[in-house]
Amino acid sequence: MRKLCLAMAMAGMLASGLAQAQSTLRIGLQDDPDVLDPARARTFVGRIVFASLCDKLVDITPDLKFVPQLAQSWSTSPDNKTLTFKLRTDAVFHDGTPVNAAAVKANLDRARTLPDSNRKSELATVASIDAPDAETVVVHLAEPDASLLSQLSDRAGMMISPASFDKDPGGKPVCSGPYQFKERVQNDRIVLEKFPKYWDAGNYHFDRVVFTPIPDNTVRLNNLRAGDLDIIERVAPSDAKAVKDDPNLRLAPVTGLGFQSISVNLGNGARANNPLAKDKRVRQALDLAIDRDVLNQVIGEGQYQPAYQPFPPASFAYNKSFEHSGRDPKKAQALLKEAGFDRVKFEITFGNNTTMQQVFELVQAMGAEAGFDITLRPVEFASLQSSLARGDFEVGQSGWSGRVDPSGNIHQYLSCKGNLNDGKFCDAETDKLLNDARAEPDTAKRRAMYDKVLSVMQDQRPIVYLFYLPWTFGAQKKLDGFVPYPDGLIRLKGVSLAKK
Repeated sequence: MRKLCLAMAMAGMLASGLAQAQSTLRIGLQDDPDVLDPARARTFVGRIVFASLCDKLVDITPDLKFVPQLAQSWSTSPDNKTLTFKLRTDAVFHDGTPVNAAAVKANLDRARTLPDSNRKSELATVASIDAPDAETVVVHLAEPDASLLSQLSDRAGMMISPASFDKDPGGKPVCSGPYQFKERVQNDRIVLEKFPKYWDAGNYHFDRVVFTPIPDNTVRLNNLRAGDLDIIERVAPSDAKAVKDDPNLRLAPVTGLGFQSISVNLGNGARANNPLAKDKRVRQALDLAIDRDVLNQVIGEGQYQPAYQPFPPASFAYNKSFEHSGRDPKKAQALLKEAGFDRVKFEITFGNNTTMQQVFELVQAMGAEAGFDITLRPVEFASLQSSLARGDFEVGQSGWSGRVDPSGNIHQYLSCKGNLNDGKFCDAETDKLLNDARAEPDTAKRRAMYDKVLSVMQDQRPIVYLFYLPWTFGAQKKLDGFVPYPDGLIRLKGVSLAKK
């Protein structure tokens, strides 16, 4: 009898162990996120973690409509200068404190005023916030802002517990999402655990989510194929067929909203003293040296649609007339001669992963034929973000995962006080156009303003766009309910492992 009980106990432990293993979802990231504070963060992979960790005021659907999250509803005043949110009453932060109007006001004020906040330019039109009662947040604007709701559907609208403001929120975030922070080992893993008091906990089916940064595309895919990961983001184009052909895997691609580009350091510290910063003709020559079609064919295998502007084709602000085909190395060389150069030396700083290494090696080879001697400086992805912010670059990789409203793809990169304007491009006419376009509700008028901005950019070339970002996920076929979104985030509501 005792042996039978022992056997039953061991079987129970084994079953429990299997259940525990099934309750962990493992996600492979291309890069290691930066700081886990929504106000200060700037990486795409950080946003993937935030999607499970930090709820926002509003969210988006796969077809880019705004839907409630922490805010149950919202309304705009007739003059478009007041936005009123009604909050849900059953949301709490991971420390147990309520997500109420006072907490939302504190978060928005912090994002607007924190010295190193990267949300300042996103919330620049906010004049003040009121919390007349626990469920009501009133956002007063200095001027109309057609992009604000879009910004509040991302990091600007993510809430952390005000009690954690002075307790290392970037290292130990206290948010209000379906999963709470457990631990982080830099460059190794970020572990989240299910938050039992989450208002929609019943629709989240994993007890634990583990994010693992793996910059090497082959290693990341091999981990998926071996069953050590359940989802990976950014499957390399060269690996897409392998995922499709694997009977245990599913390829889940979606057209994205963002772009991959390179920014020129025009005025950010000592490294702005380079030939590209001094003469727009050198920047124009660099643009002409790069064949986006070749990048698409050789590296993207047809998935990296060439980009010449920050607006993806799905955006109303996209204007095809700003595109051109191929490259013109002879014209590039002529522009360098006009600027007084036989050849130009410069360095590209970029995030050290397989795909970007291939991209910039090809840019390096193309540049050499057009009169550029390019040195490549690969750095860890989090280090890239720090280098860009402090101006430790001549030309730097500048990828953006994209936003629903076009202002979110350009304003913080090109406006004089834009928080992601690492190259410090500043032009008074462009600044006014960007601000006016953000304030204008009529899409036709906004597009006309953005066309003028694109004309300035085509002339000045502070940013050279390379290609639009597709989001291609690989997942275990037994994973049910996973839907890719155009913003590239991994949302786990309704996702589960199929029962055998």
